[in-house]
Amino acid sequence: MKQTYLICFLLITMGLVQTHTLQAQSAVFQIKLKEINGYYRTIGDLKGSQLTIVDFWATWCKPCVKSIPKLVELSHTYDNETVAFVGVNVDSPRNTSKVRPFAMSRRIDYPVLLDSDQALYGELLVSVLPTLFILDKEGKVLYTHEGYTTGDEKIFKEKIDQFLSDAK
Repeated sequence: MKQTYLICFLLITMGLVQTHTLQAQSAVFQIKLKEINGYYRTIGDLKGSQLTIVDFWATWCKPCVKSIPKLVELSHTYDNETVAFVGVNVDSPRNTSKVRPFAMSRRIDYPVLLDSDQALYGELLVSVLPTLFILDKEGKVLYTHEGYTTGDEKIFKEKIDQFLSDAK
């Protein structure tokens, strides 16, 4: 009898966790943030037809500053309709005026969203900068990478190529 209760408890718990995960995935595509050019967009508005690469960064984060040129370079190797890159800046509201000039100086040519209230940051449970997510076309997190060291961009490329290959 105790085993039956335990099994029922586990099944209910697993169902609740899965429901939360699905809600979180759809929420990722629905949270509206201001883009550095002033328009409000969602990740869903900017997503790629196969993959979306979402990079959380801040202007004060030294590893972020190192990773951004590599991500810009990597973004140029893919058709942006298929694999979309989106930067999400999490500087405080006091520093948001620095983000656009920073993005321009780093030649970021993919969309950059401002998440100064950390709505998306919280939804994806980000705790380290930079954090990179690879999302599928439904918003499911396929891969998460926290931090950056030189050469990590090779891992990102391998993962993107692997997920594109798996999608065929």
